[in-house]
Amino acid sequence: SAYRIVQEALTNVRRHSGARRTRVLVRFEPGDLVVEVTDDGRGAHPAGPARGNGLVGMGERARLCGGVLRAGARDEGGFEVAVRLPAGAAR
Repeated sequence: SAYRIVQEALTNVRRHSGARRTRVLVRFEPGDLVVEVTDDGRGAHPAGPARGNGLVGMGERARLCGGVLRAGARDEGGFEVAVRLPAGAAR
């Protein structure tokens, strides 16, 4: 699930953000796998939430594993997708 979420987040960066830089961070915390994909692009569309299925699908994928997904514009500009998945979901 983490792989597919990163794949979709990077696809969104490529298609929508106009970013020059993108960062993927994967780390283990006690009991959880944490993944963050951030970029320095345009951020969220000013007209409101995205119209596609990418963010919805990422959220569904995270919930199926008992995880949580957060996505949105960053205060410093750009966009972030962050997911926390229980480490036991990898088994």
